[in-house]
Amino acid sequence: MLTTADILKKVRELEIKSKKLTTDLFTGEYHSAFKGRGMSFKEVREYAPGDDIRFIDWNVSARFGHPFSKVFEEERELTVMLLIDVSGSSLFGTVNNRKRDMATEIAAVLAFSAVNNGDKVGAILYSNKVEKYIPPRKGKQHALFLVRQLLSIQSEGKGTYLSPALKLFQNTTRQRSIAFILSDFIDANYSESLRVSANKHDVVGIKLYDKMDRFLPKVGLLKVEDAETGEQKWVDTNNDLVRHEYEREFFRITDYCNEVFKKSAASLLHIRTDEDYVKVLQHFFISRNK
Repeated sequence: MLTTADILKKVRELEIKSKKLTTDLFTGEYHSAFKGRGMSFKEVREYAPGDDIRFIDWNVSARFGHPFSKVFEEERELTVMLLIDVSGSSLFGTVNNRKRDMATEIAAVLAFSAVNNGDKVGAILYSNKVEKYIPPRKGKQHALFLVRQLLSIQSEGKGTYLSPALKLFQNTTRQRSIAFILSDFIDANYSESLRVSANKHDVVGIKLYDKMDRFLPKVGLLKVEDAETGEQKWVDTNNDLVRHEYEREFFRITDYCNEVFKKSAASLLHIRTDEDYVKVLQHFFISRNK
């Protein structure tokens, strides 16, 4: 368990790294990738050749005796919600990072990208229930608070159940918003909740996985424990059939996740704990602008 000093140190490290990434890489991409709520009236100016005649302000034009046009601008303020899996399986990791560590770092980058663009950011931390709800607000201090909460949370639940988190998101977020879901998506009963959320909001899933989620190492007889149920069993990792079934279960979960997100018309990214998530996010932001 991290001490208060450890948490503050880690928050500072994430702040520095996120600030550099958002400044060097994500500022333009993030801004362009996520559009505002619509167009709002900005001002009236004298008509210029090429202006859309539909936007002529006839009242002002009549008053001054020559045409004036209404000028509109995009409403940029957005609400970004981070739905972050803090279940038992999020603590698994064998190379570089645990899933929770990577989720925290990605969440920090997304939070600072949002506040740097003047957007609100909030979070829902969940296991098999909602562990913590952080209402969306603006500002750097709020982003730091969010990251601090993510670093210090000790979840009560061990399992993964996304639906309650999605339902809370739907019930507390009235206007169209962006939701990033960071999870390994081991849960298998979230299709309807995701469909309802994605119908109203811009939903982006980020599926985090470890190399050993797919490949079981050959180390002989091994006692393993399910991080979410606590069930223990002995596994012969040298057995080809055992290794094949293990990998097949990984692809079953992955295929289900891909299918659910595709049917919901939501975006889904796959990031392994030893991969460069920066490149994956940047490519995603750029691809949305095409």
